[in-house]
This record gives sequence, structure tokens and C-alpha cells, in this order.
Amino acid sequence: MVLDADTGIDDAVALLYLLGTPDVTLEAVTCTAGNVGARQVAANNLALLELCRHAGVEVAIGSEVPLEIPLVTTEETHGDQGIGYAVLPAPRGRISERHAVDVWVEAARSRPGQVTGLVTGPLTNLALAIRAEPRLPMLLKGLVIMGGAFHHPGNTTPVAEWNTHVDPHAAKEVYAAYEGLPYEKLPIVCALETTERIECTPAHVDALSRAAGAGPEVLDPDEAEGTRSGSGNAVVACVSDALRFYMEFHRLYDQGYIAHLHDLFAAMVATGEAGFEERLATVDVETASPLTFGQTVADVAGMWKRAPNARIVTGNDPAAVFELMIRRLSDVARRHG
Repeated sequence: MVLDADTGIDDAVALLYLLGTPDVTLEAVTCTAGNVGARQVAANNLALLELCRHAGVEVAIGSEVPLEIPLVTTEETHGDQGIGYAVLPAPRGRISERHAVDVWVEAARSRPGQVTGLVTGPLTNLALAIRAEPRLPMLLKGLVIMGGAFHHPGNTTPVAEWNTHVDPHAAKEVYAAYEGLPYEKLPIVCALETTERIECTPAHVDALSRAAGAGPEVLDPDEAEGTRSGSGNAVVACVSDALRFYMEFHRLYDQGYIAHLHDLFAAMVATGEAGFEERLATVDVETASPLTFGQTVADVAGMWKRAPNARIVTGNDPAAVFELMIRRLSDVARRHG
């Protein structure tokens, strides 16, 4: 698997899940700007990999700006460094000398039909990789995208989801590249209507800590903002401190003391461990209208007379997602915390 992320609290949880999943070989983590700048993303990924004793995984930076518009980041959502209140040691590992585009292209060319791509940030790097190697969609085993909002309000504008809104031109190029390809090659799109169902609560964090043998882990909504975990398990403390920040953010916007783990669900789809329902569609992205800029539009009825280019997830099982999260992350915490 190649993961492209803008790490990001929920990206971080997704990465920890992948590291705890048997039979998943993480070839590389490529970094794109989004939640924070690309170099901070790389530092986060290196630190998380070292926390879990996976320092050998390549971390490569791609484009540090969107294709055509200025970069906007969202530290108010994820914290100044992108992982909430979590503080990790400065990574000892170094950023790869390869560009993220080369990582994607060379991985797919060297093992055609074997590499699954997972993108949990803006689609900038993937769009550039497809420009460099137009056969990439056919060379990959499959692709999972966290992004978009179809029959659901946006989380950045009334109609646009964050990852797509950061670089809608890249998203438009990626979907265009997949139009008319065989069903099994089409990207599986995890959009807000299903990812916002993945509502992490303090009880889930407590269950994770207990399963790891680290004792109770209390995220009390009445505690002062910025309260840090006292856990002696470094993995549990990292997850707890990151998610506390995310829960405080969601509460600020009247969504409750929860954290939407969008990217965790997408990662579980990519590994094949999450069940889901889907529908075929032709997806396009608005890049011209100031009113609906960044909106993902899905034609499921064939009105455009264009071939499908996506498999949109329409149903999932949040309880099963959290059961699996607790199992996989507690295993990581037991081994490396």
C-alpha cells in the first residue's frame, strides 16, 4: 500500500491502524499539504512511524501547494503541528530524496496490479503522478479516496468537503482519469455522508487504553481545554492527546464532544477490513463557480451520458469500525507503547 496523507489527526489514527494491521505492507507514506504544510506533514509521519518502530518506511514529500490555487491549511482543526495536543519526539529519520510522484509511479510500475493506493488528503500528488504516468490507474490494484460530499452538507463550505476544496483541480483531473475504466479499478470514494458517521467518543479511547493494558483513559468534557494524558503508554497518550483536541474542535461547532475519524474508515476500506455498501457514479468537481467551488457532483442516473469513474460508499457500520480500531490500535500500543 502507498498512503498519501496530509497528517492531520484522523490521518494519524489511520496510519496507526495500518501499522497494526497484519498482511499490510506500507510501501511508503507520501505527503501533501492540506491540514498543515507538507513539511510538517512529513515530520508527523516520520514521528508516528518511529513511535511504532516502523522507521524504515519511506516518507516522501510531493507538491507543497495545490495545482492552481493558493494553499489553505487548517491548524484550528488539527492544531499548530497537525496532531492536536500530542507531542512526539523530533524524528530521527530523514525525508526521502525522492519526490512523492516518483514514489507512486515507481511503486506501481514495479509491482503492477499489487499496490493499493489510499489518499486521505487533497489529491494533488495523485493528479501529478497520473500526469507523469497516465497508465497509473490501471497499474494500481485499487484506489481508495477520502473526500467529497454528495447528498450531504460540506464541512468547509455549504457544499464542499475539505480535501476536495483544498485542491479541486487535482480532484477533477483524478476522476477524469478513471472514467470508463473497469469496475475493479475505479476508486472507492469515502465521502462525508459515511465518514461523518464514524463518531469517536471518549468511551472509545478509554476502551482502547484498557484493551492495551494501560488502564482507564478519561477524556472528560468538563476538564480544562488542553489537558494532557497521564498515560504511561506512549501510543495511548498520543492518540488521547490528539483526539482531545479534535473533540474540543467538534464541540466548538456544536457537533458534540466527538471526533469524526474520516480517514480511519477509508483506511479500513483500503485494507478490505471494513464492510460497506456502494453505488457506481460519474463524479465531477466544480472549479469555476464561486458559489459551489470544490463541490463534488455525482451522476448516478447516467444523465451526462458518461461512463462511471467512481464507486461511492453509501453505507457502513460505525460500531464495527470502532471495534476494529480498538483491536488494531491496542495491539500497536501493547507492542510499542
